[in-house]
Amino acid sequence: MSNARAIIESIPRVSLATLPTPLTEAVGLRAALGGRSRCPRILLKRDDLTGLALGGNKARKLEFLIADAQRLGATTIVTTGAVQSNHARMTAAAARVAGLEVTLVLTTREPDPPRQGNYLLDHLFGARVHLIPAGPDPRIAVAPDEEARVCEVVDELRARGERPYVIPVGGSSGVGALGYVFGTRELVEQLTAMSVSPSRVYYASGSRGTQAGLELGSRLFSPSYRLHGIAVSGGEEEKRIRAARIATEAASLLGVDVTIAPDDLVTNQEFIGEGYGIPTPGGLEAITLVAERDGVLLDPTYTSKAMAALIADVRARTIDPGETIIFLHTGGAPALFAHAEALGGRL
Repeated sequence: MSNARAIIESIPRVSLATLPTPLTEAVGLRAALGGRSRCPRILLKRDDLTGLALGGNKARKLEFLIADAQRLGATTIVTTGAVQSNHARMTAAAARVAGLEVTLVLTTREPDPPRQGNYLLDHLFGARVHLIPAGPDPRIAVAPDEEARVCEVVDELRARGERPYVIPVGGSSGVGALGYVFGTRELVEQLTAMSVSPSRVYYASGSRGTQAGLELGSRLFSPSYRLHGIAVSGGEEEKRIRAARIATEAASLLGVDVTIAPDDLVTNQEFIGEGYGIPTPGGLEAITLVAERDGVLLDPTYTSKAMAALIADVRARTIDPGETIIFLHTGGAPALFAHAEALGGRL
């Protein structure tokens, strides 16, 4: 839709990412999975190479979110996530690029988590960090009192004369989802230039903002592929409702009449494992296989579980070897350093 393209370009946005990100072929992975006779062509959309603070998909969302914060005159950014949150790390960096302060409310299952991986980088960026205990269900990423603690932090900042701008967990809002409407347009343009018509796009789905943007983008730019979201945490019914709301908000910002219902936003729940942020055997295999065969780093929380789903589908022969499929690499490599023990048995 040409009008959608024009509207996206008119929405305020700051430059944080190196775009477009590459679309490359996973030659080694295809060979490891049986070659041309058994495995489809696999293309990697390298959003791990967005450039900001070691890269990742959140840079796309943050370009719009930070611009919105600046428009509203914010002096500090507040956001939430797990202690090894990629989103928190990239938000801290984005805030610094924009000359803003940043406060992170992070959930943890350890009273004094080691400063490694993303958590180390949060401190390097000078973020003010508030730790809160994670909830009892490891499949649920959000702490029970997370929203209340964020409200307390916001009140404290306002009392000090600051003007906080709250970014939801994962950058998942209507504004943030615009990043992947834009990303869909970018991907469709790359595929057109390559004369490639993929059948599927696999991606990891957590807070559902990326999913909302991809689904809305698919309605606007009519790609050939179907989206295959792989859940990394539980709470599916609530998250589908949230994703539909986010997509509706993004459509409203673009001024387009598109309806996306919760039932349109189903994800595969079979690869979560024991819980959010807990590596799985299939995910660990995916990490080592892709690293050894293509020199690409996946992470234990998100991309490894999505890649495990792709590998399982190839091995189950549910994808024709003549097809082309895409794996959206959303980043997260810094979290590898926080999971050395889990990885050690495979090295």
